[in-house]
Amino acid sequence: MNSDLIVFLILSLIAVAAALGMVFSKNAVYSALFLVLNFVTVAIFYLLLGAPFIAMSQITVYAGAIMVLFLFVIMLLGAESLAPANVLPWQKRLAVTLAVILGLESIYLVVSNARADIVTAPAAALNSMGSLREMAMTLFNQFLLPFEVTSILLLVAMIGAIVLTKREKAG
Repeated sequence: MNSDLIVFLILSLIAVAAALGMVFSKNAVYSALFLVLNFVTVAIFYLLLGAPFIAMSQITVYAGAIMVLFLFVIMLLGAESLAPANVLPWQKRLAVTLAVILGLESIYLVVSNARADIVTAPAAALNSMGSLREMAMTLFNQFLLPFEVTSILLLVAMIGAIVLTKREKAG
């Protein structure tokens, strides 16, 4: 067995376990921490595929900035433990049906692509400094407005959470 395959299988088990822990955790902080673990395993997958820039971006943007914002809002709102919600009778059946469909699609894709070598290592030129510089120039020239709008949207969401949870001082 190939060592890359063994690492992939171990990481995939960790990623699936972290995703299940995130979904089934009753504590919102634990759920967010499981999501951080999932982001880290995805970053390691990117490293295995030969994409170190995307891996480091995954760590800094998602596991770093976004999850700090999530944890900040969870702690600020005091929503550490999730309250049981009113579940409509048809929601559980729909969830089970969709889960079964997703599982069948996943099995079909794995079986149909098992014979084909669809994952290949990227060319060394893709991770060169030139392509990263081109990507940065494209991001900050063509897509500067959406980039800045996203950052302003995150700032407004954080300020809104603070305003909504602010309590008036007594006396």
